[in-house]
Amino acid sequence: MPGLPPITPRQLIAAAATRFRKAGLAYGHGTLNADDEAAWLMVHALKCDFEDLPKRIDQALKPAAARRAQSLFDRRIAERIPAAYITREAWLGVHRFYVDERVIVPRSYIAELLRDRLRPWLARAPATVLDLCTGSGCLAIIAAHTFSRAQVEATDVSSDALAVAQRNVRAHRLNTRLHLLRSDLFAALTGRRYDLIISNPPYVGAMAMRRLPAEYRHEPELALHGGNDGLDLVRRILADAPHHLAPRGWLVMEVGHYRARVERAFPRLPFIWAETSGGDDCVLLLQRETLQQGAAPGS
Repeated sequence: MPGLPPITPRQLIAAAATRFRKAGLAYGHGTLNADDEAAWLMVHALKCDFEDLPKRIDQALKPAAARRAQSLFDRRIAERIPAAYITREAWLGVHRFYVDERVIVPRSYIAELLRDRLRPWLARAPATVLDLCTGSGCLAIIAAHTFSRAQVEATDVSSDALAVAQRNVRAHRLNTRLHLLRSDLFAALTGRRYDLIISNPPYVGAMAMRRLPAEYRHEPELALHGGNDGLDLVRRILADAPHHLAPRGWLVMEVGHYRARVERAFPRLPFIWAETSGGDDCVLLLQRETLQQGAAPGS
């Protein structure tokens, strides 16, 4: 009796994606749909680069690789853990980062703007950069790669997050230019000023926190919850940033899709809203001189 035909990555990916859809999994931690999630886990089962998957997708799988893939698929469904936590790997643009449950999975639209060197707003490359709420260190690291002569500082209130960030800083060989500090926003930065401040702070409101899918509940609540309306840290950053920006320095901050809420809270601030793949309601920009004109929230 002839044996069963060998199974290929393409067949396993298709079967896993069907299972993922039936299980109602949620995405947004590096992939946006069941097919891409299954393909990403398959890459790790094959122990290859993602770019190598197309040439291997119809090759017969060795039994050990097939078992690894099925184990990853089963765990993704049973535990509802984001693939990035299962694989301990996340990508933001072309940059790879180590991640675990001590930090949220990198996914900031600010990375897109850094890729374009924040044009057209920055007239010149910043000499000093600050990343608030750095988490895994991803944005600080991308900023250091983008502005290769800049001195970069990154802060987080979580010592656990800073341990992950330090691992990534070492992996990217940026120890001499990127320095991590434990700080509640600007608290440990008295007297320091920067040409550029970037931040992807917690901005999920209380009601939205209660509705988060199971996958997002594996992430640290501290890195997601932004108070009742999601703007607690946004308010603090807007109030204090003018004291830490150099003349003509820029603040770039992600606020989810809360543009209308932010504009109602700060009616006197003429925000610039960058166009990103997420739309024009996610990332705001303000120059120091504009911030000084009216950072107090409206009534």
